[in-house]
Amino acid sequence: MWGPVLISSSLARALLASVALTASVLLAGCDSDQISLANNAKANQPVPPKLIAAMNEKDMDLQSPILVRLFKQEAELEVWKQTRSGQFALLKTYPICRWSGDLGPKVREGDRQAPEGFYSINPSQMNPQSAYYLSFNTGYPNAFDRALGRTGSQLMVHGDCSSRGCYAMTDEQIAEIYSLGRESFFGGQKAFQLQAYPFRMTPVNMAKHRNNPNMAFWKMIKEGYDHFEVTRQEPKVDFCEKKYVFDAVKAPDARREPVFDAAAKCPAYVIPEEIQQAVREKQQQDEAQYARLVAKGTPVARMNTGIDGGMNKVFAAKIPDGNTGLSDGSSDGQSLSLLALSKAPGTIPSTVNPPKPNLAQAAAAAQEEPVVAVPAQAAPTRVAAATPATQSGGSFFSNLARKMGVGSADTTATASPSPAATASTTPATAASRLKAAVTRIVPHHDAPKSVAAAKHAEPKPAEAAAPAAASTQMAGAAPVVQSSSFDSRFSAMK
Repeated sequence: MWGPVLISSSLARALLASVALTASVLLAGCDSDQISLANNAKANQPVPPKLIAAMNEKDMDLQSPILVRLFKQEAELEVWKQTRSGQFALLKTYPICRWSGDLGPKVREGDRQAPEGFYSINPSQMNPQSAYYLSFNTGYPNAFDRALGRTGSQLMVHGDCSSRGCYAMTDEQIAEIYSLGRESFFGGQKAFQLQAYPFRMTPVNMAKHRNNPNMAFWKMIKEGYDHFEVTRQEPKVDFCEKKYVFDAVKAPDARREPVFDAAAKCPAYVIPEEIQQAVREKQQQDEAQYARLVAKGTPVARMNTGIDGGMNKVFAAKIPDGNTGLSDGSSDGQSLSLLALSKAPGTIPSTVNPPKPNLAQAAAAAQEEPVVAVPAQAAPTRVAAATPATQSGGSFFSNLARKMGVGSADTTATASPSPAATASTTPATAASRLKAAVTRIVPHHDAPKSVAAAKHAEPKPAEAAAPAAASTQMAGAAPVVQSSSFDSRFSAMK
């Protein structure tokens, strides 16, 4: 009997929250002709009854604060919610339909990278009119990013399952996440924290990626990951000297709170002893396990810069030529086939594109590949062809060069290799090196592609393409852009 009451109550709160959110959006300076949140049905969907039931089981209030964590390699988004004890607990994990770029932080506009780091989401960043169903802006670049001169804009978590530097969910998923954020704002949360990571910051993953050039940055944000893991509280984030600082408070003898500036020298501060001790113990355990993993020869993860992003395997299993790319499960074809019969968490649009190789980068990598001759399978037949002595000095100089070891083979004999030997020793062309590089990056690349997959493949943005890409475009590398594709609609999102 409580079900309809809960839903009705949730809807009423949603409408009231919409009024508050509308006011904050207008105060933030958004266009005055935006449709009011109170009139937007997508933004006002109630929290699903199943999620409300899960909150009750976990001792959570509907309007208590939330916290979001994102993991690229696992292609998962977690929503955490504060319990009545004051600590955060995991409410739900959502598989990410699509993210773009590589493992590592976003650096510049147009690099297709999805951000990594700690960001703050306030009501003005919630976009009920997104061209991608619903969305919220991640807040990139933050003060740390700006201190390093990093650029980029409009980096979102949104629906539509299509990404160009964003984290894309299905429409049904973003509707739930959006409703949870809306309710938390209505409950008094001024902003919720978004933590974006390349992978779960475990000793195993750190060992696998130990040679990655982003490791120094990852170790820095792991500090915040560890603070949350041991306290289950949202870590306070500050920046100074172009680095992150977590849970800093004023020193005991200080008269005022420390003032942080991402580009300036760090002020005097301390970290509460109970937090510092708990984090230290966790890090010692992680470092010991990391050392054991490296000592026993844990393989280093291969850097696949030719692959554009990733996709959770539950989605990759549902689409033609599905591939998880840089996310877990990319080589597990059997796993994808087993998931093909399971129900997807939301509607997958026809325009979705699975991760695929960046042919411009693959071509560049192919040019750098060394040409390795394959040994002939059969010894060639050598036929004597000595130059007659009657030719002007030919025999003398040929013999002299041969004795000195500087003569070419054809000055003394002509080799007649077998056809197989000829094929194996012919230097590889640029096209063959490109084909080999792409085949290494994406297995079965030469397999026939479905018409639907080619039709709906997402083109690369102009700023991300290699300068020579237009003149060296391979057949099939630039599919036709559909009217409903991500790129054709991107300009409508403001």
